Amino acid sequence: MVEPVQGKQVLRSTRVITPDGERPAAILLDGGTIGAVLPYDAPVPPGARLTDVGGDVVLPGLVDTHVHINDPGRTAWEGFATATAAAVAGGITTVVDMPLNSIPPTTSTEHLEIKRDTARGRVHTDTGFWGGAVPGNVKDLRPLHDAGVFGFKCFLLHSGVDEFPQLNPGELEAAMAELTRFDGLLIVHAEDPGIIDGAPRQAGPKYADFLASRPRAAEDEAVAGLIALARRLGGRVHVLHLSSGGALPLLAAARREGVRITVETCPHFLTLTAEEVPDGATEFKCCPPIREAANQDQLWRALAGGLIDCVVSDHSPSTLDLKHKDTGDFAAAWGGISSLQLGLPAVWTEARRRGHTLADVARWMSAGPARLAGLAATKGAIAEGYDADFAVLAPDRTFTVDPARLQHRNPITAYAGRTLHGVVRSTWLAGRVVARDGAVTGEPAGRLIERPAGGS
Repeated sequence: MVEPVQGKQVLRSTRVITPDGERPAAILLDGGTIGAVLPYDAPVPPGARLTDVGGDVVLPGLVDTHVHINDPGRTAWEGFATATAAAVAGGITTVVDMPLNSIPPTTSTEHLEIKRDTARGRVHTDTGFWGGAVPGNVKDLRPLHDAGVFGFKCFLLHSGVDEFPQLNPGELEAAMAELTRFDGLLIVHAEDPGIIDGAPRQAGPKYADFLASRPRAAEDEAVAGLIALARRLGGRVHVLHLSSGGALPLLAAARREGVRITVETCPHFLTLTAEEVPDGATEFKCCPPIREAANQDQLWRALAGGLIDCVVSDHSPSTLDLKHKDTGDFAAAWGGISSLQLGLPAVWTEARRRGHTLADVARWMSAGPARLAGLAATKGAIAEGYDADFAVLAPDRTFTVDPARLQHRNPITAYAGRTLHGVVRSTWLAGRVVARDGAVTGEPAGRLIERPAGGS
Protein backbone atom coordinates (compact mmCIF):
# COMPACT_ATOMS: atom_id res chain seq x y z
CA MET A 1 0.00 0.00 0.00
CA VAL A 2 1.37 3.39 -1.00
CA GLU A 3 1.28 5.88 1.82
CA PRO A 4 -0.74 9.07 1.20
CA VAL A 5 1.10 12.30 0.52
CA GLN A 6 1.65 14.29 3.70
CA GLY A 7 2.11 18.03 4.11
CA LYS A 8 1.90 20.95 1.75
CA GLN A 9 3.48 21.42 -1.67
CA VAL A 10 3.43 24.11 -4.31
CA LEU A 11 3.42 23.33 -8.03
CA ARG A 12 4.22 26.46 -10.00
CA SER A 13 4.20 27.29 -13.71
CA THR A 14 3.87 30.29 -15.96
CA ARG A 15 1.21 28.28 -17.84
CA VAL A 16 -1.53 26.62 -15.78
CA ILE A 17 -4.82 25.53 -17.38
CA THR A 18 -7.62 26.55 -15.01
CA PRO A 19 -11.39 26.56 -15.63
CA ASP A 20 -11.00 30.25 -16.49
CA GLY A 21 -8.26 29.62 -19.05
CA GLU A 22 -4.48 29.60 -19.08
CA ARG A 23 -2.54 31.81 -16.65
CA PRO A 24 0.59 31.84 -14.49
CA ALA A 25 -0.22 30.28 -11.13
CA ALA A 26 1.06 28.58 -8.02
CA ILE A 27 -1.03 25.55 -7.08
CA LEU A 28 -1.06 24.88 -3.35
CA LEU A 29 -1.40 21.17 -2.63
CA ASP A 30 -2.71 20.03 0.72
CA GLY A 31 -1.99 16.31 0.79
CA GLY A 32 -3.74 14.80 -2.22
CA THR A 33 -6.05 17.72 -2.95
CA ILE A 34 -5.72 21.25 -4.26
CA GLY A 35 -5.85 23.72 -1.37
CA ALA A 36 -5.82 26.86 -3.51
CA VAL A 37 -4.80 28.22 -6.90
CA LEU A 38 -2.71 31.29 -6.13
CA PRO A 39 -0.99 34.01 -8.14
CA TYR A 40 2.30 32.88 -9.63
CA ASP A 41 4.39 35.00 -7.27
CA ALA A 42 2.50 34.09 -4.08
CA PRO A 43 4.85 33.32 -1.19
CA VAL A 44 5.58 29.66 -0.64
CA PRO A 45 4.16 28.65 2.77
CA PRO A 46 6.81 27.77 5.37
CA GLY A 47 7.76 24.12 5.15
CA ALA A 48 6.06 23.54 1.80
CA ARG A 49 8.02 21.87 -0.97
CA LEU A 50 8.17 23.88 -4.21
CA THR A 51 8.24 22.38 -7.69
CA ASP A 52 8.62 25.02 -10.39
CA VAL A 53 8.18 23.64 -13.92
CA GLY A 54 8.96 26.95 -15.63
CA GLY A 55 7.13 27.30 -18.94
CA ASP A 56 5.88 23.73 -19.14
CA VAL A 57 2.09 23.65 -19.10
CA VAL A 58 0.21 22.19 -16.13
CA LEU A 59 -3.09 20.62 -17.20
CA PRO A 60 -5.62 18.81 -15.07
CA GLY A 61 -4.90 15.09 -15.17
CA LEU A 62 -6.68 13.51 -18.09
CA VAL A 63 -9.72 11.29 -17.53
CA ASP A 64 -10.16 8.40 -19.95
CA THR A 65 -13.57 6.76 -19.70
CA HIS A 66 -13.06 4.26 -22.54
CA VAL A 67 -10.26 1.79 -21.85
CA HIS A 68 -10.25 -1.97 -22.51
CA ILE A 69 -7.89 -3.43 -19.93
CA ASN A 70 -8.95 -7.07 -20.64
CA ASP A 71 -7.93 -8.28 -17.18
CA PRO A 72 -8.50 -11.00 -15.96
CA GLY A 73 -8.84 -13.59 -18.69
CA ARG A 74 -7.05 -11.85 -21.55
CA THR A 75 -4.13 -10.38 -19.67
CA ALA A 76 -1.83 -11.30 -22.57
CA TRP A 77 -3.70 -8.60 -24.51
CA GLU A 78 -3.20 -5.96 -21.79
CA GLY A 79 -3.59 -5.84 -18.00
CA PHE A 80 -4.15 -3.42 -15.14
CA ALA A 81 -0.46 -2.85 -14.46
CA THR A 82 0.55 -2.21 -18.08
CA ALA A 83 -2.54 -0.24 -19.12
CA THR A 84 -2.37 2.14 -16.19
CA ALA A 85 1.40 2.54 -16.58
CA ALA A 86 0.77 3.64 -20.17
CA ALA A 87 -1.99 5.94 -18.97
CA VAL A 88 0.13 7.85 -16.46
CA ALA A 89 3.02 8.00 -18.91
CA GLY A 90 0.61 9.86 -21.18
CA GLY A 91 -0.80 12.27 -18.59
CA ILE A 92 -3.94 10.27 -17.74
CA THR A 93 -4.73 10.01 -14.04
CA THR A 94 -8.18 8.39 -14.07
CA VAL A 95 -9.47 5.53 -16.24
CA VAL A 96 -12.78 3.72 -16.39
CA ASP A 97 -12.46 0.13 -17.58
CA MET A 98 -14.83 -1.35 -20.14
CA PRO A 99 -16.80 -4.44 -19.10
CA LEU A 100 -15.82 -6.72 -21.99
CA ASN A 101 -12.73 -8.49 -23.27
CA SER A 102 -12.01 -9.61 -19.73
CA ILE A 103 -13.17 -13.05 -18.65
CA PRO A 104 -15.57 -12.86 -16.93
CA PRO A 105 -17.16 -9.67 -18.29
CA THR A 106 -18.49 -7.15 -15.78
CA THR A 107 -22.15 -8.18 -16.06
CA SER A 108 -22.92 -9.03 -12.40
CA THR A 109 -21.75 -7.93 -9.00
CA GLU A 110 -19.88 -11.21 -8.62
CA HIS A 111 -17.95 -10.50 -11.79
CA LEU A 112 -17.33 -6.92 -10.67
CA GLU A 113 -15.69 -8.18 -7.50
CA ILE A 114 -13.45 -10.49 -9.52
CA LYS A 115 -12.42 -7.48 -11.60
CA ARG A 116 -11.75 -5.35 -8.51
CA ASP A 117 -9.77 -8.11 -6.83
CA THR A 118 -7.63 -8.42 -9.95
CA ALA A 119 -6.99 -4.67 -10.10
CA ARG A 120 -6.41 -4.00 -6.41
CA GLY A 121 -2.85 -2.89 -5.70
CA ARG A 122 -1.85 -2.99 -9.39
CA VAL A 123 -3.17 0.29 -10.79
CA HIS A 124 -1.11 3.44 -11.36
CA THR A 125 -4.24 5.53 -12.00
CA ASP A 126 -7.47 5.96 -10.13
CA THR A 127 -9.56 3.24 -11.75
CA GLY A 128 -13.29 2.68 -12.01
CA PHE A 129 -15.50 0.25 -13.90
CA TRP A 130 -18.39 0.24 -16.34
CA GLY A 131 -20.97 -2.51 -16.07
CA GLY A 132 -22.35 -4.40 -19.02
CA ALA A 133 -25.90 -4.81 -20.34
CA VAL A 134 -26.25 -8.16 -22.11
CA PRO A 135 -29.19 -10.47 -22.84
CA GLY A 136 -30.70 -11.82 -19.62
CA ASN A 137 -29.01 -9.53 -17.06
CA VAL A 138 -31.66 -6.82 -16.56
CA LYS A 139 -31.97 -8.08 -12.98
CA ASP A 140 -28.25 -7.39 -12.44
CA LEU A 141 -28.29 -3.76 -13.53
CA ARG A 142 -29.55 -2.16 -10.32
CA PRO A 143 -27.22 -4.22 -8.08
CA LEU A 144 -24.26 -3.24 -10.27
CA HIS A 145 -25.33 0.40 -10.11
CA ASP A 146 -25.57 0.20 -6.33
CA ALA A 147 -22.12 -1.43 -6.25
CA GLY A 148 -20.62 1.66 -7.90
CA VAL A 149 -20.24 1.05 -11.63
CA PHE A 150 -20.38 4.24 -13.67
CA GLY A 151 -22.98 3.04 -16.17
CA PHE A 152 -23.68 0.20 -18.56
CA LYS A 153 -22.24 -0.64 -21.96
CA CYS A 154 -24.09 -2.54 -24.64
CA PHE A 155 -23.62 -3.51 -28.26
CA LEU A 156 -26.20 -3.50 -31.04
CA LEU A 157 -24.17 -5.99 -33.09
CA HIS A 158 -21.60 -8.69 -32.33
CA SER A 159 -19.05 -7.33 -29.86
CA GLY A 160 -16.15 -9.39 -31.15
CA VAL A 161 -16.19 -11.72 -28.13
CA ASP A 162 -18.88 -14.34 -27.58
CA GLU A 163 -19.12 -13.88 -23.82
CA PHE A 164 -20.51 -10.34 -24.29
CA PRO A 165 -23.50 -10.72 -26.65
CA GLN A 166 -25.34 -7.84 -28.29
CA LEU A 167 -28.84 -6.67 -27.39
CA ASN A 168 -31.68 -7.03 -29.85
CA PRO A 169 -34.19 -4.14 -30.05
CA GLY A 170 -36.48 -5.58 -27.37
CA GLU A 171 -33.58 -6.25 -25.01
CA LEU A 172 -32.20 -2.76 -25.62
CA GLU A 173 -35.56 -1.24 -24.69
CA ALA A 174 -35.81 -3.40 -21.56
CA ALA A 175 -32.32 -2.38 -20.45
CA MET A 176 -32.95 1.32 -21.01
CA ALA A 177 -36.32 1.13 -19.25
CA GLU A 178 -34.70 -0.49 -16.22
CA LEU A 179 -31.87 2.06 -16.12
CA THR A 180 -34.34 4.92 -16.38
CA ARG A 181 -35.94 3.77 -13.11
CA PHE A 182 -32.79 4.80 -11.24
CA ASP A 183 -31.38 7.28 -13.78
CA GLY A 184 -28.53 5.00 -14.82
CA LEU A 185 -26.47 5.72 -17.90
CA LEU A 186 -26.51 3.46 -20.97
CA ILE A 187 -23.40 3.71 -23.17
CA VAL A 188 -23.74 2.19 -26.61
CA HIS A 189 -21.59 0.88 -29.43
CA ALA A 190 -23.89 2.33 -32.07
CA GLU A 191 -23.70 0.54 -35.41
CA ASP A 192 -26.83 -0.92 -37.01
CA PRO A 193 -26.46 -4.69 -37.53
CA GLY A 194 -28.78 -4.83 -40.53
CA ILE A 195 -26.80 -2.24 -42.46
CA ILE A 196 -23.49 -3.90 -41.52
CA ASP A 197 -24.84 -7.30 -42.63
CA GLY A 198 -25.91 -5.81 -45.97
CA ALA A 199 -22.63 -4.02 -46.63
CA PRO A 200 -20.07 -5.51 -49.04
CA ARG A 201 -17.52 -7.78 -47.42
CA GLN A 202 -14.20 -8.51 -49.01
CA ALA A 203 -11.36 -10.21 -47.18
CA GLY A 204 -7.85 -9.04 -47.88
CA PRO A 205 -5.43 -6.17 -47.34
CA LYS A 206 -7.26 -3.27 -49.05
CA TYR A 207 -8.33 -0.67 -46.51
CA ALA A 208 -10.98 0.65 -48.93
CA ASP A 209 -12.69 -2.75 -48.81
CA PHE A 210 -12.75 -2.75 -45.02
CA LEU A 211 -14.05 0.81 -44.91
CA ALA A 212 -16.90 -0.12 -47.27
CA SER A 213 -17.90 -2.92 -44.88
CA ARG A 214 -18.58 -0.41 -42.05
CA PRO A 215 -20.50 2.42 -43.78
CA ARG A 216 -21.39 5.69 -42.11
CA ALA A 217 -25.06 4.84 -42.55
CA ALA A 218 -24.71 2.09 -39.95
CA GLU A 219 -23.74 4.62 -37.30
CA ASP A 220 -26.30 7.18 -38.44
CA GLU A 221 -29.17 4.69 -38.32
CA ALA A 222 -28.15 3.34 -34.91
CA VAL A 223 -27.87 6.84 -33.45
CA ALA A 224 -31.31 7.72 -34.83
CA GLY A 225 -32.75 4.66 -33.11
CA LEU A 226 -31.12 5.50 -29.80
CA ILE A 227 -32.45 9.04 -29.97
CA ALA A 228 -35.98 7.77 -30.58
CA LEU A 229 -35.77 5.31 -27.69
CA ALA A 230 -34.29 7.84 -25.27
CA ARG A 231 -36.93 10.37 -26.29
CA ARG A 232 -39.72 7.86 -25.63
CA LEU A 233 -38.39 6.44 -22.37
CA GLY A 234 -36.70 9.55 -20.98
CA GLY A 235 -33.46 7.65 -20.45
CA ARG A 236 -29.85 8.82 -20.47
CA VAL A 237 -27.74 7.46 -23.30
CA HIS A 238 -24.17 8.03 -24.44
CA VAL A 239 -22.86 7.27 -27.95
CA LEU A 240 -19.44 5.68 -27.85
CA HIS A 241 -16.56 6.36 -30.28
CA LEU A 242 -18.50 8.32 -32.90
CA SER A 243 -16.74 8.29 -36.26
CA SER A 244 -19.53 9.36 -38.64
CA GLY A 245 -20.11 13.03 -39.27
CA GLY A 246 -23.52 12.11 -40.68
CA ALA A 247 -24.89 11.47 -37.19
CA LEU A 248 -24.06 14.97 -35.96
CA PRO A 249 -27.18 16.76 -37.26
CA LEU A 250 -29.33 14.07 -35.61
CA LEU A 251 -27.55 14.59 -32.30
CA ALA A 252 -27.82 18.37 -32.52
CA ALA A 253 -31.57 18.19 -33.16
CA ALA A 254 -32.06 15.73 -30.30
CA ARG A 255 -30.19 17.99 -27.90
CA ARG A 256 -32.40 20.93 -28.90
CA GLU A 257 -35.44 18.79 -28.09
CA GLY A 258 -34.07 17.97 -24.65
CA VAL A 259 -33.21 14.32 -25.34
CA ARG A 260 -30.59 13.26 -22.80
CA ILE A 261 -27.89 12.06 -25.14
CA THR A 262 -24.13 12.67 -25.08
CA VAL A 263 -21.39 11.61 -27.47
CA GLU A 264 -17.66 10.99 -27.52
CA THR A 265 -15.06 10.61 -30.23
CA CYS A 266 -11.49 9.34 -30.15
CA PRO A 267 -7.99 10.58 -30.99
CA HIS A 268 -7.68 8.27 -33.99
CA PHE A 269 -10.82 9.69 -35.60
CA LEU A 270 -9.48 13.21 -35.09
CA THR A 271 -5.90 12.63 -36.21
CA LEU A 272 -5.82 9.74 -38.71
CA THR A 273 -7.60 9.57 -42.08
CA ALA A 274 -8.65 6.76 -44.40
CA GLU A 275 -6.64 8.29 -47.22
CA GLU A 276 -3.38 7.71 -45.35
CA VAL A 277 -3.99 4.12 -44.16
CA PRO A 278 -1.70 1.82 -46.17
CA ASP A 279 -3.13 -1.40 -47.51
CA GLY A 280 -2.31 -4.24 -45.13
CA ALA A 281 -1.70 -1.89 -42.19
CA THR A 282 -4.05 -3.70 -39.82
CA GLU A 283 -2.81 -1.69 -36.83
CA PHE A 284 -5.25 0.95 -38.14
CA LYS A 285 -8.29 -1.35 -37.95
CA CYS A 286 -11.01 -0.31 -35.52
CA CYS A 287 -14.80 -0.47 -35.46
CA PRO A 288 -16.30 1.91 -36.38
CA PRO A 289 -13.47 2.71 -38.77
CA ILE A 290 -11.15 5.61 -39.40
CA ARG A 291 -12.90 7.60 -42.14
CA GLU A 292 -12.02 10.19 -44.76
CA ALA A 293 -10.50 13.61 -44.14
CA ALA A 294 -13.71 15.46 -45.03
CA ASN A 295 -15.57 13.44 -42.41
CA GLN A 296 -12.83 14.23 -39.89
CA ASP A 297 -13.36 17.93 -40.47
CA GLN A 298 -17.01 17.50 -39.46
CA LEU A 299 -15.96 15.89 -36.19
CA TRP A 300 -13.59 18.75 -35.41
CA ARG A 301 -16.31 21.33 -36.04
CA ALA A 302 -18.68 19.46 -33.72
CA LEU A 303 -16.00 19.17 -31.06
CA ALA A 304 -15.19 22.88 -31.26
CA GLY A 305 -18.88 23.75 -31.06
CA GLY A 306 -19.56 21.57 -28.02
CA LEU A 307 -21.78 18.98 -29.70
CA ILE A 308 -19.19 16.26 -29.04
CA ASP A 309 -18.76 16.10 -25.28
CA CYS A 310 -15.39 14.46 -24.87
CA VAL A 311 -12.39 12.73 -26.44
CA VAL A 312 -11.34 9.35 -25.00
CA SER A 313 -8.96 6.67 -26.23
CA ASP A 314 -10.99 3.50 -26.85
CA HIS A 315 -7.68 1.78 -26.16
CA SER A 316 -8.49 -1.72 -27.44
CA PRO A 317 -5.27 -3.72 -27.61
CA SER A 318 -4.54 -7.29 -28.58
CA THR A 319 -1.62 -9.61 -29.03
CA LEU A 320 0.42 -9.13 -32.20
CA ASP A 321 -0.80 -12.33 -33.84
CA LEU A 322 -4.43 -11.17 -33.69
CA LYS A 323 -3.56 -8.22 -35.91
CA HIS A 324 -2.54 -10.66 -38.72
CA LYS A 325 0.34 -8.50 -39.84
CA ASP A 326 1.66 -11.50 -41.81
CA THR A 327 -1.28 -11.38 -44.22
CA GLY A 328 -2.53 -7.81 -43.70
CA ASP A 329 -6.09 -9.15 -43.86
CA PHE A 330 -8.37 -6.44 -42.45
CA ALA A 331 -11.33 -8.83 -42.29
CA ALA A 332 -9.46 -11.27 -40.05
CA ALA A 333 -7.57 -8.77 -37.86
CA TRP A 334 -8.69 -7.73 -34.39
CA GLY A 335 -10.27 -4.28 -34.45
CA GLY A 336 -8.77 -1.87 -31.97
CA ILE A 337 -6.30 1.02 -31.75
CA SER A 338 -3.60 0.93 -29.08
CA SER A 339 -3.10 4.57 -28.13
CA LEU A 340 -3.53 5.03 -24.40
CA GLN A 341 -0.17 6.74 -23.86
CA LEU A 342 -0.42 8.86 -27.01
CA GLY A 343 -3.85 10.48 -26.88
CA LEU A 344 -2.75 13.82 -25.44
CA PRO A 345 0.11 14.50 -27.88
CA ALA A 346 -1.87 13.12 -30.83
CA VAL A 347 -4.86 15.37 -30.18
CA TRP A 348 -2.65 18.35 -29.32
CA THR A 349 -0.66 17.95 -32.54
CA GLU A 350 -3.80 18.25 -34.66
CA ALA A 351 -5.55 20.76 -32.38
CA ARG A 352 -2.68 23.25 -32.55
CA ARG A 353 -2.62 22.92 -36.34
CA ARG A 354 -6.31 23.81 -36.41
CA GLY A 355 -5.91 26.81 -34.10
CA HIS A 356 -7.16 25.31 -30.84
CA THR A 357 -5.54 25.76 -27.43
CA LEU A 358 -4.49 23.50 -24.60
CA ALA A 359 -7.44 24.85 -22.63
CA ASP A 360 -9.64 23.32 -25.33
CA VAL A 361 -7.78 20.03 -25.08
CA ALA A 362 -8.22 19.99 -21.30
CA ARG A 363 -11.95 20.60 -21.73
CA TRP A 364 -12.27 17.72 -24.19
CA MET A 365 -9.98 15.17 -22.49
CA SER A 366 -10.29 15.99 -18.79
CA ALA A 367 -13.37 18.02 -17.85
CA GLY A 368 -15.65 16.38 -20.42
CA PRO A 369 -14.96 12.75 -19.49
CA ALA A 370 -15.07 13.63 -15.78
CA ARG A 371 -18.53 15.10 -16.30
CA LEU A 372 -19.67 12.01 -18.21
CA ALA A 373 -18.60 9.75 -15.36
CA GLY A 374 -20.12 11.93 -12.65
CA LEU A 375 -16.68 12.90 -11.33
CA ALA A 376 -16.81 16.60 -12.16
CA ALA A 377 -16.84 17.64 -8.49
CA THR A 378 -13.34 16.23 -7.88
CA LYS A 379 -11.62 15.63 -11.22
CA GLY A 380 -11.13 17.39 -14.51
CA ALA A 381 -10.14 20.84 -13.25
CA ILE A 382 -7.36 22.69 -11.46
CA ALA A 383 -9.40 24.37 -8.76
CA GLU A 384 -9.68 24.44 -4.99
CA GLY A 385 -10.96 21.19 -3.52
CA TYR A 386 -10.19 19.06 -6.57
CA ASP A 387 -7.88 16.07 -6.59
CA ALA A 388 -4.25 17.10 -7.10
CA ASP A 389 -4.01 15.28 -10.44
CA PHE A 390 -1.91 16.96 -13.14
CA ALA A 391 -0.23 16.40 -16.48
CA VAL A 392 2.86 18.56 -17.03
CA LEU A 393 3.40 19.02 -20.77
CA ALA A 394 6.18 20.52 -22.86
CA PRO A 395 3.84 21.53 -25.69
CA ASP A 396 6.37 22.57 -28.31
CA ARG A 397 8.69 19.61 -27.99
CA THR A 398 8.30 16.80 -30.51
CA PHE A 399 9.00 13.08 -30.50
CA THR A 400 8.69 10.21 -32.94
CA VAL A 401 6.54 7.31 -31.78
CA ASP A 402 8.48 4.11 -31.18
CA PRO A 403 6.11 1.28 -30.16
CA ALA A 404 8.90 -0.46 -28.23
CA ARG A 405 9.14 2.53 -25.87
CA LEU A 406 5.45 2.59 -24.97
CA GLN A 407 4.20 1.14 -21.71
CA HIS A 408 1.20 -0.86 -22.95
CA ARG A 409 1.79 -4.58 -23.17
CA ASN A 410 2.02 -5.31 -26.91
CA PRO A 411 4.31 -3.13 -29.07
CA ILE A 412 1.92 -2.18 -31.85
CA THR A 413 0.16 1.12 -32.55
CA ALA A 414 -1.25 3.00 -35.51
CA TYR A 415 0.90 5.98 -34.49
CA ALA A 416 4.24 4.21 -35.05
CA GLY A 417 6.73 6.48 -36.78
CA ARG A 418 4.59 9.61 -36.47
CA THR A 419 6.14 12.79 -35.11
CA LEU A 420 3.92 14.35 -32.46
CA HIS A 421 3.97 17.62 -30.55
CA GLY A 422 3.75 17.55 -26.77
CA VAL A 423 6.03 15.63 -24.43
CA VAL A 424 4.53 14.65 -21.08
CA ARG A 425 7.24 15.60 -18.58
CA SER A 426 5.48 14.30 -15.48
CA THR A 427 2.13 13.08 -14.21
CA TRP A 428 0.85 13.74 -10.71
CA LEU A 429 -1.80 11.66 -8.95
CA ALA A 430 -3.18 12.92 -5.63
CA GLY A 431 -0.12 15.14 -5.16
CA ARG A 432 2.43 12.47 -5.99
CA VAL A 433 4.60 12.25 -9.14
CA VAL A 434 3.67 8.84 -10.58
CA ALA A 435 5.36 9.13 -13.99
CA ARG A 436 8.22 11.08 -15.40
CA ASP A 437 9.57 11.21 -18.96
CA GLY A 438 7.50 8.29 -20.19
CA ALA A 439 8.02 5.86 -17.29
CA VAL A 440 6.36 5.22 -13.95
CA THR A 441 8.29 6.36 -10.90
CA GLY A 442 7.32 3.82 -8.27
CA GLU A 443 4.83 1.29 -7.02
CA PRO A 444 1.18 1.55 -8.14
CA ALA A 445 -0.44 4.44 -6.27
CA GLY A 446 -3.91 4.45 -7.82
CA ARG A 447 -7.19 3.86 -6.04
CA LEU A 448 -10.23 1.85 -7.07
CA ILE A 449 -13.04 4.37 -7.41
CA GLU A 450 -16.83 4.16 -7.61
CA ARG A 451 -19.59 6.27 -9.08
CA PRO A 452 -20.24 9.04 -6.57
CA ALA A 453 -23.63 9.03 -4.85
CA GLY A 454 -25.90 11.05 -7.09
CA GLY A 455 -23.36 10.82 -9.92
CA SER A 456 -23.59 9.24 -13.33
